[in-house]
Amino acid sequence: MVRWDSCLHTDEEHVNFARRDELNRALTKETEESDGPVNFELDVCHQDPEYKSPAPLPHAQVKLITSWEAGWNVTNAIQGIFVLGLPYALLHSGYSGLLLIILAAAICCYTGKILIACLYEENEDGQLIRVRDTYEDIANACCKSLPPRLGGIVVNVTQVMELIMTCILYLIASANLLSYSFPHVPVTAKTWSVIAFVTLLPCVFINTLKIVSKLSQLCSLVHFIIILVVMTYCLTQIHQWSWAKFRLSIEFEEFLVSVGVIIFSYTSQIFLPTLESNMKNPEEFSCMMNWTHFFACVLKTAFALTAFLTWGEKTKEIITDNLPSFLETLVNLCLLAKALLSYPLPFFAATEIVYSCISRGNHSKYRSPLFSLGVRGSFLLLTLLMAMFMPHFAVLMGLTGSATGAAMTFLLPSLFHLKLKWKKLSILEKCADISVFTLGFLCSLAGIVCSIKRLLTVFGGV
Repeated sequence: MVRWDSCLHTDEEHVNFARRDELNRALTKETEESDGPVNFELDVCHQDPEYKSPAPLPHAQVKLITSWEAGWNVTNAIQGIFVLGLPYALLHSGYSGLLLIILAAAICCYTGKILIACLYEENEDGQLIRVRDTYEDIANACCKSLPPRLGGIVVNVTQVMELIMTCILYLIASANLLSYSFPHVPVTAKTWSVIAFVTLLPCVFINTLKIVSKLSQLCSLVHFIIILVVMTYCLTQIHQWSWAKFRLSIEFEEFLVSVGVIIFSYTSQIFLPTLESNMKNPEEFSCMMNWTHFFACVLKTAFALTAFLTWGEKTKEIITDNLPSFLETLVNLCLLAKALLSYPLPFFAATEIVYSCISRGNHSKYRSPLFSLGVRGSFLLLTLLMAMFMPHFAVLMGLTGSATGAAMTFLLPSLFHLKLKWKKLSILEKCADISVFTLGFLCSLAGIVCSIKRLLTVFGGV
Protein backbone atom coordinates (compact mmCIF):
# COMPACT_ATOMS: atom_id res chain seq x y z
CA MET A 1 0.00 0.00 0.00
CA VAL A 2 1.14 3.52 -0.74
CA ARG A 3 2.59 5.04 2.41
CA TRP A 4 1.28 8.55 1.83
CA ASP A 5 -2.33 7.60 2.46
CA SER A 6 -2.07 8.72 6.07
CA CYS A 7 -1.50 12.26 4.83
CA LEU A 8 -4.44 12.17 2.47
CA HIS A 9 -6.71 10.62 5.10
CA THR A 10 -6.57 13.82 7.10
CA ASP A 11 -8.63 15.72 4.57
CA GLU A 12 -6.76 17.54 1.90
CA GLU A 13 -9.74 19.76 1.52
CA HIS A 14 -10.00 20.33 5.24
CA VAL A 15 -7.12 22.59 4.76
CA ASN A 16 -8.36 23.41 1.29
CA PHE A 17 -6.62 25.00 -1.56
CA ALA A 18 -7.16 28.56 -0.41
CA ARG A 19 -6.13 31.86 -1.89
CA ARG A 20 -5.06 35.15 -0.45
CA ASP A 21 -7.97 37.57 -0.50
CA GLU A 22 -5.57 40.44 -1.19
CA LEU A 23 -3.89 38.97 -4.27
CA ASN A 24 -3.19 41.18 -7.22
CA ARG A 25 -5.60 43.98 -6.27
CA ALA A 26 -2.97 46.74 -6.48
CA LEU A 27 -4.85 48.75 -9.05
CA THR A 28 -2.43 51.30 -10.44
CA LYS A 29 -3.09 53.81 -13.19
CA GLU A 30 -0.47 52.42 -15.50
CA THR A 31 -1.67 48.81 -15.35
CA GLU A 32 -3.15 47.52 -18.57
CA GLU A 33 -4.14 44.14 -19.97
CA SER A 34 -2.44 43.02 -23.14
CA ASP A 35 -5.71 43.38 -25.04
CA GLY A 36 -6.71 46.77 -23.66
CA PRO A 37 -7.07 48.83 -20.49
CA VAL A 38 -8.26 47.17 -17.33
CA ASN A 39 -11.91 47.77 -16.47
CA PHE A 40 -12.19 49.19 -12.97
CA GLU A 41 -15.98 49.35 -12.71
CA LEU A 42 -15.90 47.34 -9.49
CA ASP A 43 -13.48 49.52 -7.60
CA VAL A 44 -13.17 49.06 -3.88
CA CYS A 45 -15.09 51.42 -1.64
CA HIS A 46 -14.66 50.07 1.88
CA GLN A 47 -17.57 50.35 4.25
CA ASP A 48 -15.26 51.35 7.09
CA PRO A 49 -13.65 54.70 6.21
CA GLU A 50 -10.87 54.07 8.73
CA TYR A 51 -9.89 50.78 7.16
CA LYS A 52 -6.57 50.85 5.35
CA SER A 53 -5.91 48.30 2.69
CA PRO A 54 -2.49 46.74 2.43
CA ALA A 55 0.08 48.66 0.51
CA PRO A 56 0.15 48.00 -3.21
CA LEU A 57 2.37 45.08 -3.99
CA PRO A 58 4.82 46.01 -6.72
CA HIS A 59 5.73 42.37 -7.33
CA ALA A 60 2.13 41.25 -7.83
CA GLN A 61 1.18 42.32 -11.31
CA VAL A 62 -2.50 42.83 -12.08
CA LYS A 63 -3.46 40.48 -14.91
CA LEU A 64 -7.16 39.76 -14.96
CA ILE A 65 -8.27 36.21 -15.65
CA THR A 66 -11.12 34.85 -17.74
CA SER A 67 -14.06 32.89 -16.38
CA TRP A 68 -12.49 29.71 -17.73
CA GLU A 69 -9.24 30.39 -15.88
CA ALA A 70 -11.16 31.10 -12.69
CA GLY A 71 -13.03 27.86 -13.27
CA TRP A 72 -9.78 25.92 -13.56
CA ASN A 73 -8.68 27.28 -10.18
CA VAL A 74 -11.96 26.24 -8.56
CA THR A 75 -11.74 22.85 -10.28
CA ASN A 76 -8.22 22.39 -8.95
CA ALA A 77 -9.53 22.95 -5.43
CA ILE A 78 -12.63 20.73 -5.60
CA GLN A 79 -11.08 17.97 -7.73
CA GLY A 80 -8.06 17.31 -5.51
CA ILE A 81 -6.22 14.12 -4.64
CA PHE A 82 -8.73 13.55 -1.88
CA VAL A 83 -11.28 12.48 -4.52
CA LEU A 84 -9.42 9.14 -4.59
CA GLY A 85 -10.93 8.43 -1.15
CA LEU A 86 -14.56 8.79 -2.29
CA PRO A 87 -15.09 5.09 -3.17
CA TYR A 88 -13.93 4.18 0.34
CA ALA A 89 -16.38 6.74 1.71
CA LEU A 90 -19.19 4.98 -0.18
CA LEU A 91 -18.12 1.72 1.43
CA HIS A 92 -19.06 3.15 4.83
CA SER A 93 -21.98 5.39 3.83
CA GLY A 94 -23.81 3.28 1.25
CA TYR A 95 -26.68 4.89 -0.65
CA SER A 96 -26.59 7.90 1.65
CA GLY A 97 -23.08 8.62 0.35
CA LEU A 98 -24.39 9.12 -3.19
CA LEU A 99 -26.95 11.60 -1.87
CA LEU A 100 -24.25 13.38 0.13
CA ILE A 101 -22.06 13.86 -2.95
CA ILE A 102 -24.92 15.71 -4.66
CA LEU A 103 -25.98 17.63 -1.55
CA ALA A 104 -22.43 18.72 -0.72
CA ALA A 105 -21.97 20.12 -4.23
CA ALA A 106 -25.13 22.21 -3.90
CA ILE A 107 -24.27 23.49 -0.40
CA CYS A 108 -20.67 24.43 -1.20
CA CYS A 109 -21.75 26.16 -4.40
CA TYR A 110 -24.34 28.10 -2.36
CA THR A 111 -21.92 29.20 0.37
CA GLY A 112 -19.47 30.38 -2.28
CA LYS A 113 -22.15 32.56 -3.85
CA ILE A 114 -23.37 34.10 -0.58
CA LEU A 115 -19.78 34.86 0.40
CA ILE A 116 -19.35 36.88 -2.79
CA ALA A 117 -22.74 38.54 -2.20
CA CYS A 118 -21.29 39.95 1.03
CA LEU A 119 -18.83 41.98 -1.05
CA TYR A 120 -21.66 44.04 -2.57
CA GLU A 121 -24.30 46.51 -1.38
CA GLU A 122 -27.10 48.28 -3.22
CA ASN A 123 -26.80 52.00 -3.89
CA GLU A 124 -29.66 54.50 -3.92
CA ASP A 125 -30.61 53.41 -7.43
CA GLY A 126 -30.81 49.75 -6.46
CA GLN A 127 -27.62 48.85 -8.31
CA LEU A 128 -25.10 46.46 -6.77
CA ILE A 129 -21.82 48.21 -5.93
CA ARG A 130 -18.70 46.44 -4.72
CA VAL A 131 -17.95 47.95 -1.30
CA ARG A 132 -15.60 45.27 0.01
CA ASP A 133 -12.71 43.53 -1.62
CA THR A 134 -11.64 40.58 0.53
CA TYR A 135 -12.68 37.97 3.04
CA GLU A 136 -10.88 40.15 5.59
CA ASP A 137 -13.02 43.17 4.68
CA ILE A 138 -16.20 41.13 5.18
CA ALA A 139 -15.00 39.99 8.60
CA ASN A 140 -14.13 43.56 9.63
CA ALA A 141 -17.55 44.82 8.48
CA CYS A 142 -19.28 42.17 10.60
CA CYS A 143 -17.14 42.78 13.69
CA LYS A 144 -17.27 46.56 14.03
CA SER A 145 -18.15 46.33 17.71
CA LEU A 146 -14.93 44.44 18.39
CA PRO A 147 -11.41 45.92 18.54
CA PRO A 148 -10.26 47.38 15.19
CA ARG A 149 -9.72 44.80 12.46
CA LEU A 150 -9.95 41.89 14.93
CA GLY A 151 -12.31 40.01 12.62
CA GLY A 152 -9.90 40.38 9.70
CA ILE A 153 -6.95 39.28 11.83
CA VAL A 154 -8.80 36.10 12.85
CA VAL A 155 -9.67 35.34 9.23
CA ASN A 156 -6.08 35.92 8.09
CA VAL A 157 -4.63 33.70 10.82
CA THR A 158 -7.11 30.97 9.92
CA GLN A 159 -6.18 31.23 6.25
CA VAL A 160 -2.46 31.09 6.95
CA MET A 161 -2.89 27.98 9.11
CA GLU A 162 -4.80 26.19 6.36
CA LEU A 163 -2.38 27.27 3.65
CA ILE A 164 0.70 26.18 5.58
CA MET A 165 -0.83 22.77 6.27
CA THR A 166 -1.78 22.42 2.61
CA CYS A 167 1.74 23.22 1.39
CA ILE A 168 3.27 20.75 3.84
CA LEU A 169 0.77 18.10 2.77
CA TYR A 170 1.78 18.40 -0.88
CA LEU A 171 5.48 18.36 -0.03
CA ILE A 172 5.08 15.20 2.07
CA ALA A 173 2.91 13.58 -0.59
CA SER A 174 5.46 14.42 -3.30
CA ALA A 175 8.33 12.97 -1.27
CA ASN A 176 6.44 9.78 -0.47
CA LEU A 177 5.34 9.33 -4.07
CA LEU A 178 8.94 9.73 -5.23
CA SER A 179 9.97 7.08 -2.71
CA TYR A 180 7.20 4.73 -3.79
CA SER A 181 7.80 5.26 -7.53
CA PHE A 182 11.54 4.55 -7.19
CA PRO A 183 11.76 1.92 -4.42
CA HIS A 184 15.16 0.59 -5.52
CA VAL A 185 16.93 3.95 -5.16
CA PRO A 186 18.79 3.94 -1.80
CA VAL A 187 17.55 7.34 -0.60
CA THR A 188 16.00 8.25 2.76
CA ALA A 189 12.58 9.88 3.15
CA LYS A 190 14.14 13.20 4.14
CA THR A 191 16.32 13.17 1.05
CA TRP A 192 13.26 12.65 -1.13
CA SER A 193 11.73 15.66 0.62
CA VAL A 194 14.75 17.77 -0.32
CA ILE A 195 14.53 16.56 -3.93
CA ALA A 196 10.83 17.54 -4.05
CA PHE A 197 11.77 20.87 -2.47
CA VAL A 198 14.32 21.56 -5.23
CA THR A 199 11.71 20.91 -7.95
CA LEU A 200 9.46 23.47 -6.25
CA LEU A 201 12.08 26.26 -6.07
CA PRO A 202 10.71 28.05 -9.20
CA CYS A 203 7.60 28.84 -7.12
CA VAL A 204 9.44 31.79 -5.58
CA PHE A 205 9.31 33.55 -8.96
CA ILE A 206 5.54 33.21 -9.45
CA ASN A 207 4.10 36.70 -9.08
CA THR A 208 0.73 36.70 -10.86
CA LEU A 209 -2.55 34.88 -10.42
CA LYS A 210 -2.59 34.20 -14.15
CA ILE A 211 0.48 31.95 -13.87
CA VAL A 212 -1.13 30.07 -11.00
CA SER A 213 -4.25 29.62 -13.15
CA LYS A 214 -2.19 27.99 -15.91
CA LEU A 215 -0.62 25.60 -13.41
CA SER A 216 -4.08 24.82 -12.03
CA GLN A 217 -5.20 23.96 -15.54
CA LEU A 218 -2.31 21.53 -15.98
CA CYS A 219 -3.00 20.08 -12.54
CA SER A 220 -6.66 19.52 -13.38
CA LEU A 221 -5.76 17.85 -16.68
CA VAL A 222 -3.45 15.43 -14.87
CA HIS A 223 -6.25 14.72 -12.42
CA PHE A 224 -8.65 13.91 -15.25
CA ILE A 225 -6.09 11.48 -16.68
CA ILE A 226 -5.95 9.70 -13.32
CA ILE A 227 -9.74 9.49 -13.13
CA LEU A 228 -9.93 8.29 -16.74
CA VAL A 229 -7.40 5.50 -16.15
CA VAL A 230 -9.20 4.25 -13.03
CA MET A 231 -12.68 4.44 -14.59
CA THR A 232 -11.55 2.75 -17.80
CA TYR A 233 -10.19 -0.19 -15.82
CA CYS A 234 -13.42 -0.35 -13.78
CA LEU A 235 -15.51 -0.47 -16.94
CA THR A 236 -13.51 -3.50 -18.12
CA GLN A 237 -14.67 -5.24 -14.92
CA ILE A 238 -18.35 -4.38 -15.42
CA HIS A 239 -19.28 -8.07 -15.37
CA GLN A 240 -18.40 -8.10 -11.64
CA TRP A 241 -20.64 -5.19 -10.69
CA SER A 242 -23.48 -5.74 -8.24
CA TRP A 243 -25.76 -3.22 -6.54
CA ALA A 244 -26.00 -5.67 -3.66
CA LYS A 245 -22.58 -4.38 -2.58
CA PHE A 246 -24.22 -1.20 -1.28
CA ARG A 247 -25.10 -1.32 2.39
CA LEU A 248 -28.21 0.10 4.00
CA SER A 249 -26.97 0.01 7.60
CA ILE A 250 -24.12 2.30 8.63
CA GLU A 251 -21.76 2.68 11.57
CA PHE A 252 -22.06 6.16 13.08
CA GLU A 253 -18.35 6.97 13.52
CA GLU A 254 -17.39 5.60 10.12
CA PHE A 255 -20.30 7.53 8.61
CA LEU A 256 -18.98 10.77 10.12
CA VAL A 257 -15.62 10.13 8.48
CA SER A 258 -17.39 9.61 5.16
CA VAL A 259 -19.34 12.85 5.58
CA GLY A 260 -16.08 14.71 6.16
CA VAL A 261 -14.47 13.13 3.10
CA ILE A 262 -17.38 14.04 0.84
CA ILE A 263 -18.19 17.55 2.08
CA PHE A 264 -14.65 18.83 2.32
CA SER A 265 -13.78 17.55 -1.15
CA TYR A 266 -15.81 20.51 -2.47
CA THR A 267 -14.35 23.37 -0.45
CA SER A 268 -12.88 26.41 -2.20
CA GLN A 269 -14.50 29.34 -0.41
CA ILE A 270 -11.40 30.96 1.07
CA PHE A 271 -10.00 32.18 -2.23
CA LEU A 272 -13.26 32.93 -4.04
CA PRO A 273 -13.21 36.70 -3.29
CA THR A 274 -9.78 36.88 -4.90
CA LEU A 275 -10.86 34.97 -7.99
CA GLU A 276 -14.02 37.05 -8.43
CA SER A 277 -12.12 40.32 -8.02
CA ASN A 278 -9.56 39.26 -10.63
CA MET A 279 -12.10 38.12 -13.24
CA LYS A 280 -12.48 40.18 -16.40
CA ASN A 281 -16.24 39.63 -16.17
CA PRO A 282 -17.22 39.30 -12.48
CA GLU A 283 -20.88 38.98 -13.46
CA GLU A 284 -20.04 35.51 -14.80
CA PHE A 285 -18.91 34.29 -11.36
CA SER A 286 -22.24 32.67 -10.45
CA CYS A 287 -22.39 30.79 -13.74
CA MET A 288 -18.79 29.65 -13.29
CA MET A 289 -19.61 28.28 -9.84
CA ASN A 290 -22.62 26.42 -11.22
CA TRP A 291 -20.82 24.59 -14.00
CA THR A 292 -17.68 23.78 -11.99
CA HIS A 293 -19.67 22.26 -9.13
CA PHE A 294 -22.11 20.49 -11.45
CA PHE A 295 -19.24 18.98 -13.41
CA ALA A 296 -17.44 18.01 -10.20
CA CYS A 297 -20.61 16.38 -8.84
CA VAL A 298 -21.15 14.32 -11.99
CA LEU A 299 -17.50 13.25 -12.19
CA LYS A 300 -17.23 12.39 -8.49
CA THR A 301 -20.46 10.41 -8.51
CA ALA A 302 -19.48 8.43 -11.60
CA PHE A 303 -15.95 7.81 -10.33
CA ALA A 304 -16.94 6.77 -6.81
CA LEU A 305 -19.79 4.59 -8.04
CA THR A 306 -17.84 2.69 -10.72
CA ALA A 307 -14.87 2.12 -8.42
CA PHE A 308 -16.99 0.87 -5.52
CA LEU A 309 -19.08 -1.42 -7.75
CA THR A 310 -15.82 -2.91 -9.04
CA TRP A 311 -14.15 -3.71 -5.71
CA GLY A 312 -17.00 -3.64 -3.18
CA GLU A 313 -15.91 -4.65 0.31
CA LYS A 314 -12.29 -4.83 -0.89
CA THR A 315 -12.22 -1.09 -1.64
CA LYS A 316 -9.16 0.49 -0.02
CA GLU A 317 -8.77 3.96 1.47
CA ILE A 318 -6.87 5.16 -1.61
CA ILE A 319 -8.48 3.52 -4.62
CA THR A 320 -5.25 3.36 -6.62
CA ASP A 321 -4.07 0.63 -4.21
CA ASN A 322 -6.74 -1.62 -5.76
CA LEU A 323 -5.27 -1.27 -9.25
CA PRO A 324 -2.97 -3.84 -10.91
CA SER A 325 0.72 -3.06 -10.36
CA PHE A 326 1.38 -1.77 -13.89
CA LEU A 327 -1.49 0.71 -13.68
CA GLU A 328 -0.70 1.64 -10.08
CA THR A 329 2.81 2.77 -11.06
CA LEU A 330 1.45 4.92 -13.89
CA VAL A 331 -1.20 6.49 -11.67
CA ASN A 332 1.27 7.20 -8.87
CA LEU A 333 3.57 9.04 -11.28
CA CYS A 334 0.58 11.12 -12.37
CA LEU A 335 -0.23 11.77 -8.72
CA LEU A 336 3.33 12.95 -8.21
CA ALA A 337 2.92 15.45 -11.04
CA LYS A 338 -0.42 16.56 -9.62
CA ALA A 339 1.02 17.08 -6.13
CA LEU A 340 3.89 19.20 -7.48
CA LEU A 341 1.55 21.24 -9.70
CA SER A 342 -0.86 21.78 -6.80
CA TYR A 343 1.77 23.26 -4.47
CA PRO A 344 1.95 26.76 -6.11
CA LEU A 345 -1.75 27.41 -5.42
CA PRO A 346 -1.61 27.59 -1.59
CA PHE A 347 2.04 28.70 -1.62
CA PHE A 348 1.37 31.85 -3.63
CA ALA A 349 -1.69 32.65 -1.53
CA ALA A 350 0.11 32.24 1.79
CA THR A 351 3.12 34.32 0.82
CA GLU A 352 0.87 37.14 -0.36
CA ILE A 353 -0.91 37.15 3.00
CA VAL A 354 2.39 37.32 4.89
CA TYR A 355 3.86 39.93 2.56
CA SER A 356 0.81 42.19 2.58
CA CYS A 357 0.64 42.10 6.39
CA ILE A 358 4.32 42.98 6.72
CA SER A 359 4.22 45.74 4.12
CA ARG A 360 0.95 47.31 5.31
CA GLY A 361 1.38 51.08 5.25
CA ASN A 362 4.05 53.07 3.46
CA HIS A 363 7.18 51.28 4.57
CA SER A 364 9.08 51.34 1.28
CA LYS A 365 11.86 49.06 2.51
CA TYR A 366 9.31 46.25 2.85
CA ARG A 367 7.91 46.74 -0.65
CA SER A 368 10.90 45.93 -2.82
CA PRO A 369 10.85 42.91 -5.18
CA LEU A 370 13.93 41.56 -3.42
CA PHE A 371 12.14 41.57 -0.08
CA SER A 372 9.11 39.78 -1.54
CA LEU A 373 11.45 37.18 -3.04
CA GLY A 374 12.97 36.67 0.41
CA VAL A 375 9.51 36.18 1.94
CA ARG A 376 8.62 33.51 -0.60
CA GLY A 377 11.98 31.78 -0.24
CA SER A 378 11.67 31.75 3.54
CA PHE A 379 8.18 30.34 3.38
CA LEU A 380 9.26 27.59 0.99
CA LEU A 381 12.09 26.63 3.33
CA LEU A 382 9.72 26.67 6.31
CA THR A 383 7.40 24.15 4.67
CA LEU A 384 10.36 21.87 3.97
CA LEU A 385 11.56 21.97 7.58
CA MET A 386 8.08 21.32 8.96
CA ALA A 387 7.53 18.46 6.50
CA MET A 388 10.80 16.84 7.54
CA PHE A 389 10.72 17.30 11.31
CA MET A 390 7.13 17.83 12.54
CA PRO A 391 6.01 14.67 14.41
CA HIS A 392 2.56 13.20 13.69
CA PHE A 393 1.85 15.93 11.15
CA ALA A 394 -1.04 14.03 9.54
CA VAL A 395 -3.03 13.79 12.78
CA LEU A 396 -2.33 17.40 13.77
CA MET A 397 -3.41 18.55 10.32
CA GLY A 398 -6.68 16.68 10.67
CA LEU A 399 -7.46 18.53 13.90
CA THR A 400 -6.58 21.92 12.42
CA GLY A 401 -8.51 21.24 9.24
CA SER A 402 -11.63 20.14 11.10
CA ALA A 403 -11.74 23.47 12.93
CA THR A 404 -10.61 25.93 10.25
CA GLY A 405 -12.01 24.13 7.20
CA ALA A 406 -15.59 24.01 8.48
CA ALA A 407 -15.36 27.59 9.73
CA MET A 408 -14.20 29.07 6.42
CA THR A 409 -16.52 26.91 4.30
CA PHE A 410 -19.79 26.81 6.24
CA LEU A 411 -19.81 28.82 9.46
CA LEU A 412 -18.39 32.18 8.41
CA PRO A 413 -20.05 32.56 4.97
CA SER A 414 -23.53 31.84 6.38
CA LEU A 415 -22.93 33.93 9.50
CA PHE A 416 -21.59 36.92 7.55
CA HIS A 417 -24.45 36.68 5.05
CA LEU A 418 -27.02 36.75 7.85
CA LYS A 419 -25.23 39.65 9.56
CA LEU A 420 -24.85 41.88 6.50
CA LYS A 421 -28.03 41.00 4.56
CA TRP A 422 -30.53 40.18 7.33
CA LYS A 423 -33.05 42.90 6.40
CA LYS A 424 -33.04 41.98 2.73
CA LEU A 425 -33.18 38.17 3.06
CA SER A 426 -36.40 36.22 2.65
CA ILE A 427 -37.51 33.74 5.30
CA LEU A 428 -36.40 30.89 3.05
CA GLU A 429 -32.92 32.40 2.62
CA LYS A 430 -32.60 32.95 6.36
CA CYS A 431 -33.58 29.32 7.02
CA ALA A 432 -31.05 28.15 4.41
CA ASP A 433 -28.22 30.14 6.03
CA ILE A 434 -29.12 28.93 9.51
CA SER A 435 -29.26 25.33 8.28
CA VAL A 436 -25.84 25.64 6.65
CA PHE A 437 -24.40 27.17 9.81
CA THR A 438 -25.81 24.31 11.91
CA LEU A 439 -24.46 21.71 9.50
CA GLY A 440 -21.04 23.35 9.54
CA PHE A 441 -21.00 23.43 13.34
CA LEU A 442 -21.89 19.73 13.58
CA CYS A 443 -19.31 18.72 10.96
CA SER A 444 -16.63 20.76 12.68
CA LEU A 445 -17.50 19.34 16.11
CA ALA A 446 -17.53 15.76 14.80
CA GLY A 447 -14.22 16.25 13.01
CA ILE A 448 -12.57 17.76 16.08
CA VAL A 449 -13.78 14.90 18.32
CA CYS A 450 -12.51 12.25 15.89
CA SER A 451 -9.16 14.03 15.48
CA ILE A 452 -8.70 14.39 19.25
CA LYS A 453 -9.38 10.68 19.67
CA ARG A 454 -6.71 9.91 17.10
CA LEU A 455 -4.29 12.30 18.81
CA LEU A 456 -4.85 10.59 22.15
CA THR A 457 -4.25 7.24 20.53
CA VAL A 458 -1.06 8.38 18.78
CA PHE A 459 0.41 9.99 21.87
CA GLY A 460 -0.53 7.07 24.11
CA GLY A 461 -3.33 8.82 25.99
CA VAL A 462 -5.76 5.94 25.54
